[in-house]
Formats: sequence, structure tokens, C-alpha cells
Amino acid sequence: MGPHGDGDIEKVESESRRAISTVVFVIAMQAEAQPLVNKFGLTETSDSPLGKGLPWVLYQGLHKDLRIYVVCPGKDAALGIDSVGTVPASLITFASIQALQPDILINAGTCGAFKVKGANIGDVFLASDVVFHDRRIPIPMFDLYGVGLRQAFSTPNLLKELNLKIGRLSTGDSLDMSTQDESLIIANDATLKDMEGAAVAYVAELLKVPVIFLKAVTDLIDGDKPAAEEFLQNLAVVTSALEETATKVINFVHGKTLSDL
Repeated sequence: MGPHGDGDIEKVESESRRAISTVVFVIAMQAEAQPLVNKFGLTETSDSPLGKGLPWVLYQGLHKDLRIYVVCPGKDAALGIDSVGTVPASLITFASIQALQPDILINAGTCGAFKVKGANIGDVFLASDVVFHDRRIPIPMFDLYGVGLRQAFSTPNLLKELNLKIGRLSTGDSLDMSTQDESLIIANDATLKDMEGAAVAYVAELLKVPVIFLKAVTDLIDGDKPAAEEFLQNLAVVTSALEETATKVINFVHGKTLSDL
């Protein structure tokens, strides 16, 4: 992630040699999270350490000796739908890191992707790095801040073992894509488009926690179907593919150190 001071470097090096014991999945939608929750028999926490009176949902359980948490932003109080987007994602990432002290974060979810970049419906990608495409600030240095380029934690062994596709992830708060959004996504050479990833990366960098991104393709940005229609059509089958890959990641991570990844 970002630069560290000397003390931070020593801490990171020490932690990289310790077996991973706690993994937190940050997942925006209940439909994306449920297959993973079911797979590992995770239980919803009634007395959540994330805070009182909040809609955030926390599941937890053990896989062998690896503690797994899945955190979702929950339902919007007024509309009763999933609280998607960068603001809820930032809040639950911050609260999860503070309360759960994970060794590694995994932002898992669905995304749009470019078929011209080799993406197909149902593919699961590991993001190499993340950017924003809807923070347009045309002032020197602020323009770079707006893009917010951040690297995902490097996991070459995981990438090779699971034979995943890899690409840059671009984040914005809209499901559709304006002409300006499209121009920036292309300019930033992104393969994937979501509504949370870069926000999760921002918080993870602030709090110096490694983060990786698993993104499963529900819709093709350069396809011939409207994004919302294709997303809903493919959501169920793609979340199943996401769970299968997330399960493989958990099995790979178990018993390993950060430097083994």
C-alpha cells in the first residue's frame, strides 16, 4: 500500500512473517455475501463490535484456525435496499479494521468489465490496483488526488495458484457510465468498474492494512445490453462464481503468512 515510517516498516515486516489468523471480507450487497456466509456456516453477530444502532451486518466464523468475518453495510433505513457505494464502504472498512484488527482485508463483489480487455461474464479478477473515475478536479496535484491510484497488496503466489485474471479496477458511485466517466476509465487503462473498491483501498492505506480485491463480472461495459439489465440477469450465477473463488482464496491463505501470498 502506501509509504511507511521506520516503525511501521518493522511492524509490517514482523507481521509478514506471522501466520494470517484473521481475514475480513468487505462486501457491499447481501446477495454477494450470502453464498460465502452459507459456504462457511458463518453466523450473524447480534452484539456487533462495529457499533450500536447501525445497519451494518457482521458475520463471523472459523475455518480450521482461521477467523473469517464478512461485513456488509446493510440496508438503507428509508428504502430497504443495500447501501452500495463509496461512503458506506469507507465507513464499514474503517469500523472493521478498528474493531476486528484483520491481518488482511478482501473486498469481494461484482463489477462491470471491458470485453475488449479480455473479460467475460462470470470471470473473477484480482485487481492489480485501483482508481476513481468520478472525482474530476482539474487543478494540478488535485487531479492526481482525484484519481487516487493505489496498489492492491501483491499476491503473486495466490494469482498463480488460482490462475486468476488481473486488471485495474476503477470506482465510481454510479452503475451507469457517463461520457466523462468513460473517458477517465479508458484514460486510466482500467479493465474493471465497481462502486466500492477505491474507497476501501483509501481506508486500508490510512490504517496500513493489506487489501486485495476479488471482482466477478456481471456486465460488459462495452457490450450491447444496458448495465442494470445485464447486472440483474447475471447476479445469481456470478455471485456463485465469486463464492467459489473466495473459498479457494481462504483455503490458500490458511496457514500462510502475508509474505507467502
